[in-house]
Amino acid sequence: MAKTKTTFYCQSCGTQYAKWQGQCNSCKAWNSIAEEIIEKQEKVAWKEQSATPQKRVSKPLKVSEIDTTADIRFNTGDGEFNRVLGGGLVPGSLTLLGGEPGIGKSTLLLQIALKLPFTTLYVSGEESQKQIKMRAERMQAETDNCFILTETKTQHIFKQVSQTQPDVLVIDSIQTLHTDYIESSPGSISQIRECTSELIKFAKETNTPVLLIGHITKDGTIAGPKILEHMVDTVLQFEGDRNFVYRILRAHKNRFGSTAELGIYEMQSAGLREVANPSELLLSKKEEALSGTAIASTIEGMRPLMIEIQALVSTAVYGTPQRSTTGFPAKRLNMLLAVLEKRAGFRLGAKDVFLNITGGITVDDPAIDLAVVAAILSSNEDIPLDKGICFAAEVGLAGEIRPVSRVDQRIQEAEKLGFSQILISKYSKTSVATKGIQQIKVARIEDVVSYLFG
Repeated sequence: MAKTKTTFYCQSCGTQYAKWQGQCNSCKAWNSIAEEIIEKQEKVAWKEQSATPQKRVSKPLKVSEIDTTADIRFNTGDGEFNRVLGGGLVPGSLTLLGGEPGIGKSTLLLQIALKLPFTTLYVSGEESQKQIKMRAERMQAETDNCFILTETKTQHIFKQVSQTQPDVLVIDSIQTLHTDYIESSPGSISQIRECTSELIKFAKETNTPVLLIGHITKDGTIAGPKILEHMVDTVLQFEGDRNFVYRILRAHKNRFGSTAELGIYEMQSAGLREVANPSELLLSKKEEALSGTAIASTIEGMRPLMIEIQALVSTAVYGTPQRSTTGFPAKRLNMLLAVLEKRAGFRLGAKDVFLNITGGITVDDPAIDLAVVAAILSSNEDIPLDKGICFAAEVGLAGEIRPVSRVDQRIQEAEKLGFSQILISKYSKTSVATKGIQQIKVARIEDVVSYLFG
């Protein structure tokens, strides 16, 4: 008879304890430790042991003998998804996709599963086959390569996998799966860890890429133990505001590529549409000039973007001035306001300042500092800026205008979108020859104020 053991796990970080206690010693969370019953069994592979191929024995190799030929990647048919992954799906890899409820995680992976020219098994533990079929009909995608399975027990899933022999496996979601080897409920620490281990073993033994959908907590982190993110090869975050149509795909961890890449989608009734040129969508089309608006040139990964920054400066009527930002760090806004007060002589300490980056995106690139300053000054003076001017520079604490990286790409993107002037640091080293855009080089914040407002 199998031995039964009772163990206590922290539901926040996954730390194991021999007995219950009020606070977790690791993550300092209160009342997060719960009891789980674990049944010790002799585990088999993801399929029957008799059918399991003989494992290869690893041996050490010299560094000079290791083959560095690039792995073959699966083209997903989605340019933005390929960009974030680093070129496509790597055989035998595990990719974890997290995001808020209703943001479009299932839509994105179903869309990719329908586009793939390979045999794909889409396993859903949250929706029925009819619901998934209705979503596929809205996408107007017809394929015979995608199979839909509604199942939550891993043993039944692997039985269907052995019959279907898919080239790509999609799991929606990892929190709904459970295995017979653990006696706790689905979504618990031990179940998530054990189910992920079985999927990793399947992926590595069969060289099949596996895509997982993961729930997130109210803090925005992926639900379950932190070890889940360490176990998988790639962790993707699907972000966006449900009040906006844009969705952003970021890589927080990627063993096969860069984590600086970014993919942008537009949510439509027929699914998610790839945004090839996000700069034109992030800039509002307005005919009359409005004060408090400035255009910044930023870079996400390898892609330059032109974004619009809006600022509103008004007299504080409630006594204490308000500082509110959307898509921009609040602490950095306070620093820029202090620089304007100290170095440029603008008295903004008794005024409300509201800042917004249009499109619902979040940017932490310091190169947008100068555009933020310009938008604040434009709103404070109620003087609109020229439509053909944009900014790409960092503002220092001494009021100096500091250079930013890859300024040539920023200038070329601004020129491509029809801007006539770009304000950059005097110390920026530019090598690109531009005809349609004028480079205005400034050294201090006083020079910026003098150039924009006389």
